[in-house]
Amino acid sequence: MSSFISDVAFTPAVKEVQVRKGSRDTYARAENKGMMQREISEDLADFISRQISVFLASVSSDGAPYIQHRGGPPGFIKVLGPTTLGFVDYKGNRQYISQGNFSENPKAHLFLIDYMNRRRVKIWGEVSVIEDDPDLISKLMPEVSQGRPEQVMIFEISAWDINCPQHIPQRFEAEDVKRALEEREIRIAELEAEIAALKGAID
Repeated sequence: MSSFISDVAFTPAVKEVQVRKGSRDTYARAENKGMMQREISEDLADFISRQISVFLASVSSDGAPYIQHRGGPPGFIKVLGPTTLGFVDYKGNRQYISQGNFSENPKAHLFLIDYMNRRRVKIWGEVSVIEDDPDLISKLMPEVSQGRPEQVMIFEISAWDINCPQHIPQRFEAEDVKRALEEREIRIAELEAEIAALKGAID
């Protein structure tokens, strides 16, 4: 039986559901074409470099899922190798649910969504939590950040996929809207000055 990178998502149980609901043939053809990748492409690296938000999923040894949000300035998630990502984990509420889950089950998932451009990326892999490594923290710490670094999370990719934009609402970051409005006001002022100058020339 053939083995595909997408098997990390398309388990036998998933494929059984696809058969029952009529989508298995479509995804089988996609698997043969290599529908998912493991190595980080230039497009994925560029996408990651612009994100300010990510959702990190873990699972306990009992199978209880947990999702945490992580954020930072653009580029807070670093590409460290062909299949490796890393980011500084800041001090928070000190529940350590994700870290506890990873100590028993390193399998993890990253979900990144760009609302403005209506794109989302799903990344499967395994997480290693690195403590007491100030050099690594210094290497991965964003230049502009208000968070207090505690440790580093290294994410080794098993597979990744870019989804279609269907059902993603288009939203804009407040800073982007502010910048666009400021640029508009500057342009309006320039045009008003040109109009005033033309009126003065006519008079």
